[in-house]
Amino acid sequence: MNKKIVSVLLSAVMVASMVTGCGSTAEAPASTGSTETTAAESAPADEPKAETPAADTAADTAAETPAASGDVEEITFMVWDDLEASSDLITKGYKDSIDRFNADFEGQYHCTPITTNLEEYYTKLNALVAAGETPDVFIVSPGPNLDDYVLPGVAAKLDDALADGWKDTFTSDAVFAGGTYGSEAPSGEGIYAVPLNIAAACVFYNTEMFEAAGAAVPKTFDELLDACQKLKDAGYTPITISAGTAWCLSMVAGYLCDRNGLNLDDVAAHNTDWMDEKVINAGKQIQQLSAYFQPTAAGDDNDIATAAFYNGEAAILIQGSWAIGQINGNCEEGFADKVGVFAFPAVTGSSADPNRVIAKSDSLAMSATSAHPEAAVQLMKYFTDDTAQKYTAEVGGKIPVTSVQYDAAVAPPELAYVMEVFKSANATFGFYNESLADTEAGSTFDNCFVEIFKGEDPATALQPIQDYYEMNVW
Repeated sequence: MNKKIVSVLLSAVMVASMVTGCGSTAEAPASTGSTETTAAESAPADEPKAETPAADTAADTAAETPAASGDVEEITFMVWDDLEASSDLITKGYKDSIDRFNADFEGQYHCTPITTNLEEYYTKLNALVAAGETPDVFIVSPGPNLDDYVLPGVAAKLDDALADGWKDTFTSDAVFAGGTYGSEAPSGEGIYAVPLNIAAACVFYNTEMFEAAGAAVPKTFDELLDACQKLKDAGYTPITISAGTAWCLSMVAGYLCDRNGLNLDDVAAHNTDWMDEKVINAGKQIQQLSAYFQPTAAGDDNDIATAAFYNGEAAILIQGSWAIGQINGNCEEGFADKVGVFAFPAVTGSSADPNRVIAKSDSLAMSATSAHPEAAVQLMKYFTDDTAQKYTAEVGGKIPVTSVQYDAAVAPPELAYVMEVFKSANATFGFYNESLADTEAGSTFDNCFVEIFKGEDPATALQPIQDYYEMNVW
């Protein structure tokens, strides 16, 4: 079955699992990471992580990896953050998984991380692949991004590894939908990526600032603009966002397209196009909303924009729930108690379902040419064992993908709010730029909305994505 169809069919399963898992027992809910299309996690690729120094080239990074010595099987794991220096709590969890693996298999296996930063991650990973030095295990996002590694045969099929009981630890088959391929994969139908966690894109807000400004939690886009104006009049920066990191702006654009009623299946089938009035209207709304962004939004990267929120410099952060790990890893004591979360609002006059949520997951892939596949599989299992998945919820604030029981009382308070958003969701969908025909289409979408943010007329700014589809898709 086509991967896209599988993902769509499993959407109901995912939402049902999330709803039943949101009670006080805190049984982990499940998600596909994207349910409107299989294209789920590409250009923004993954969750934002702390900016870290990176080697000038992927070859330089790989050269820093120690060679195997003696009888120890040396493997590599590539991640988009600095495992030693990052304050991001999810990253700290990844480091713990590797440290536990190295300790438990001392003298037999050893993992050396290859680290970079988010913005350069895929460029450097692709350079290693091209050089024949693909990391044994690497983080990837389902959708066109994962296609880039599965379809050329870079990523290994994992069904045999999962068949020993490992797969049974996950909440449901639904969590594998984004990493499942059919006959289009060189190695045949099967699972090519293992999910690590689930995150949802929501609106985080400073409850104290809202109260001081007399702003109400908005249910519609017009109410969001009204709340922003009240915050601005009260002397607060209403919204902090990175337009310098294009996927952050693209995430908001995707929500606006969706809330205006655009159906990506209609675009893919050419029943409509990128000049649809729904997309044009989303562009106009981005321009309206941008009046309330911080003055430095065009140049700020995602880490700077997120820091402005947890440092109390702005009232609203539109971000994925992976930001919980950043917020709680950096904020002053007590700040989390004044953070609220609400779903992205509806667009007045639109018939679109306002109870749809952008959801995604980090996933692990294994090199098809790994010289030590047994060691690589063992490492991957450490990222999904009970210790790691309990940490994911109780410390990192993200939704686990296994049936591990966790204590909701000790988890970051924002996680409970995110779970409430999921309980109200009728369906999930992926980042727009990760849900298009391929990664280049996604990047083009990103760039179009950056130009709209800069003030270009939406109909003009959207011409590149229209042209791309006419030349490459339709």
